[in-house]
Amino acid sequence: MLLCRCLANENKKKILLQALEAWLETTNTKLTQVNGQRKYGGPPEGWDGPTPAERCEVFISHIPRDTYEDLLIPLFSSVGPLWEFRLMMNFSGQNRGFAYAKYGTPAFATEAVLKLNGYMLEPKCYLCVRRSTEKRHLCIGNLPAATKQEDLKQVLRRLVDGVERVSLKTGPGIQGVSAVVAFSSHHTASMAKKDLVAEFKKRFSLEISIKWEPGENLSPFQTCSPPAPKILLQPCFVPCSQAVSHPSAPPQLQPAAPPVSPGFCRAVGEPVSPPHPHVRYAVPASHHPQQHMVCAPSPMMLLHKVCEANGFGQPFYELDYSLARPDGFVKFTYKVLIPGISRPFRGKVMVLPGPSVKVMLEEAQRAAAQQLLQKMFHNQQVA
Repeated sequence: MLLCRCLANENKKKILLQALEAWLETTNTKLTQVNGQRKYGGPPEGWDGPTPAERCEVFISHIPRDTYEDLLIPLFSSVGPLWEFRLMMNFSGQNRGFAYAKYGTPAFATEAVLKLNGYMLEPKCYLCVRRSTEKRHLCIGNLPAATKQEDLKQVLRRLVDGVERVSLKTGPGIQGVSAVVAFSSHHTASMAKKDLVAEFKKRFSLEISIKWEPGENLSPFQTCSPPAPKILLQPCFVPCSQAVSHPSAPPQLQPAAPPVSPGFCRAVGEPVSPPHPHVRYAVPASHHPQQHMVCAPSPMMLLHKVCEANGFGQPFYELDYSLARPDGFVKFTYKVLIPGISRPFRGKVMVLPGPSVKVMLEEAQRAAAQQLLQKMFHNQQVA
């Protein structure tokens, strides 16, 4: 049985690759394999459109592993002319499930997000399309104290492509000298991030550190799916060393709102349920705001501790997937049941997508817990 399945998969892969080769020959399309990705264009032959600036690239995820450029390039070209298309590949010849499409103008990139986000490429397979972050700045640390800006720029330009500007940083909290390097594109910055540590060690015997400049956040993988049934989740508790302890004295009411970790999610909108009766909630003494400067528990953990301190019982979360918005946020409606409170809390949250459905549900759960904490505090202040 297993052998038959393997043979069937091999035959399917062979047919798909033959279809790709036939499409390349028929359309005279050229692909180039570069560092784990297969690239079309950049620009393609005969390109007479504008050179892409910022906000011209989209990130595509949830691509079936046996889908190739013969389907993807025509699909994304239907929105507008492609300046470049990059499909991430692994050594087995399968794609890695994500790609980047770059257009000549931001308007075409916006149209690709609006038209192709949630596009059903196969039954039960929905593409996720969002604007790419296109990070272009790297922070290089542990450089020698005598490093000069112009010298470093010339060295970097010999080692990697796309270096535009270099600025040095020194001061309290910075070990040695650090440099912020601006590159011409996200691609050249990514290649430099991959190569520079080894190059500096090999050529200069220097152990440098390199990371994305703070403020240029990683592009999260957007998760898209058709409307799903309700999912009942138990809260997940992650130990946070010395951040949570059982109070030795009876719980006391704190004058400030329970601090909540900003985390990955962003909760927007107000709860849609009618206001609950005003209830004064005791906040465990171990959750003093100063202690959260050391290690802030998640909103779920804080909500659990507040309910525990008041004898309400453990909260249960019911989440409903609602929709994926063109701006990249995913909307959920929620219902939180707390045994000691007669009516459930209802509301809506919008979260940034994560690398999997599980991660996205956890972020929505955190956002719901954060809204509940805010509502409890508001009731406490009014009462």
